[in-house]
Amino acid sequence: MTHPRTLRADYAKPTSAVCVVGSVLNVNLNRSAPPGAKFFSVKCTDNVQYTLNPPPQETSHLAPIPLRGNSVLLISMSRASQSENDSKISVQYYGNNKEVLGKAVLHLTAVEISLDVDADRDGVVEKNNPNKSSWKWGPTGHGAILLVNCDSEQTYVKKLDSEQDYVSKASDLQDMSPMVLRTKGPAKLPKGYKLTMHMSQGDAESVRVFRTKSPDVNSSMAEKVLSKYFLRDYPLVLSREVLSQEVPYLGGEAEMRFYVEGLRFPDKDFNGLISINLSLLEPVNEGLPETPIFTDKVVFRVAPWIMTPNTLKPVEVFVCSTSDNYQFLKGMRNLVGMSGYKLKICHEYENRGDRWMQDELEFGYIDSPHHGFPVVLDSPRDGDLMDFPYNDLLGPDFGYVTRTAQRKDVSSLDSFGNLEVSPPVTVRGKHYPLGRIIIGVAFPTATKGRNMTKVVQEFLWAQKVQEPIALFSDWLIVGHVDEFMSFVPAPDRKGFRLLLASPDAAYKLFRGLQRDGHGKAKLFDGLNDVQQITVNELLEDEQFQSENDYVQNCIDWNRDVLKRELGLDDEDIIDLPILFKLEEDKQVHRAVAFYPDMVNMIVLGKNLGIPKPFGPRVNGRCALEAEMCSLMEGLGLSCTFIDDFASYHKLLGEVHCGSNVRREPFAFKWWNLEM
Repeated sequence: MTHPRTLRADYAKPTSAVCVVGSVLNVNLNRSAPPGAKFFSVKCTDNVQYTLNPPPQETSHLAPIPLRGNSVLLISMSRASQSENDSKISVQYYGNNKEVLGKAVLHLTAVEISLDVDADRDGVVEKNNPNKSSWKWGPTGHGAILLVNCDSEQTYVKKLDSEQDYVSKASDLQDMSPMVLRTKGPAKLPKGYKLTMHMSQGDAESVRVFRTKSPDVNSSMAEKVLSKYFLRDYPLVLSREVLSQEVPYLGGEAEMRFYVEGLRFPDKDFNGLISINLSLLEPVNEGLPETPIFTDKVVFRVAPWIMTPNTLKPVEVFVCSTSDNYQFLKGMRNLVGMSGYKLKICHEYENRGDRWMQDELEFGYIDSPHHGFPVVLDSPRDGDLMDFPYNDLLGPDFGYVTRTAQRKDVSSLDSFGNLEVSPPVTVRGKHYPLGRIIIGVAFPTATKGRNMTKVVQEFLWAQKVQEPIALFSDWLIVGHVDEFMSFVPAPDRKGFRLLLASPDAAYKLFRGLQRDGHGKAKLFDGLNDVQQITVNELLEDEQFQSENDYVQNCIDWNRDVLKRELGLDDEDIIDLPILFKLEEDKQVHRAVAFYPDMVNMIVLGKNLGIPKPFGPRVNGRCALEAEMCSLMEGLGLSCTFIDDFASYHKLLGEVHCGSNVRREPFAFKWWNLEM
């Protein structure tokens, strides 16, 4: 709502003023009156409307009105002026005997000014939306959306577009949010008046504004059209170095297009909201600063980085090629080819022997009503694969973001096998249509436990739309949540199942094999350099049983957290038969999978790529594979077992650790979340 602007009127000489259509000028009549004035009357031209406060008592419209100490004239104008000072309002003052004591004359120039954005989020910059200066979540909400310009239009020497204060290519404008200055009025503003765009120092750290350069009025039509495509015609308006700048008033009925560029994502010190203001400045006297007489404001929210769960459709699968992972690559090629998706292989000259594609990066995306693109989050792990996200993935419409930490603060828990996201869930009546992020941390009572580094956790929490859940993963040597959990699509219930590693389920399976006379069947049969063990021997090892009882307790703790935080029932969870062993790790005993960890899988639609477990063979078939197929085929899922034993399992990782999947974004729009 526009507040009235106080205006002084002088009975001794005419006064000129600019009135913005839709605003109100407030003239205190008593302040403007000559000494001894007791009455007044008002006259105006057609384009001027006025009201009196307090309203006069019933009287002839020709009769002078008694002047009170609080008499106020409220002036507005209904349409823009054709020329300067083309409208007028006058106030005539009278004494006790109705004699004329003086006359205050206001010459008025009306202009329409509107700084506009896509406040209703339909991809179109509408005119003067009444809600453009605030943000509201939800399907009936409002407020414009801003993308972080974190991709790169550079072809050879890569650099984030947000790191340069110029438009490198016209296509880069698509990554920015449109903003339009609409004006209507005389050919030029009265002398000394000007329009200025401005923002706060705090907001300037997060946003930059460019505009379309105004073609010279004498330019040919061809020159005006071509100016849209020349990069020099997108001058910088606002930045952290320039907080305020005059913008042209074009005259007549005109529009000037601006492009707002996001520079950083929401984080601990930035809630994602920024404001941009446009003010009309009025001169006082030459040599003195102008004063603002009208300000229009728009608000943007920076789009969050959003993760994609296993239930979304894959687009592209990423793996590394190393000197020793031929068997793994063969299995992955077959699985991805059968599933109909693209496979991207990072070769050894790029990965330098670092095969852990999942640990180095996490795929996500950003979205707005006018544009969106994938964005890779680079972990602070910084292994030998550290250059891959920036050098190979960053490009036009493929963004990059990272959070760096001091090396002393980075642990194995900062690898992104320790970063997952659930499918959409409803928890105690609250809907999470984009799912919830899941990370692993130390147990709450631990004094020397490892945790995901603070800067990454703060970044994840600040995105707001996928409220994180912290699980206990420090009991594992590697310490990643993907070592004991995963999600797969399902045709019923909540549309997915949570898969959990379960030593209890494994012992139940092996005891059943023993009961059925298969106690001499061997695990790891056919593998070289691996000590084989029979089912009987495994079940007789009491120390091993105790270790797995401990592991089951750790997983059950997380099971309860996940049930509570994701709104799950036991029917939504499938326990997979997986055993662990404890080993000493920095004077602490932590767990690692005893045989290939089947929960650490890749999900490609209805096709699952599962670590080949090399379990005991019964009737010519691996009992662990048979159990896995039985559990998954009931959901309409197909299991492909991939041999990763030598090249991944023995190095404390599995199929999921060595692969990554870029997926399609959610159909649900994040700004429609109910907060």
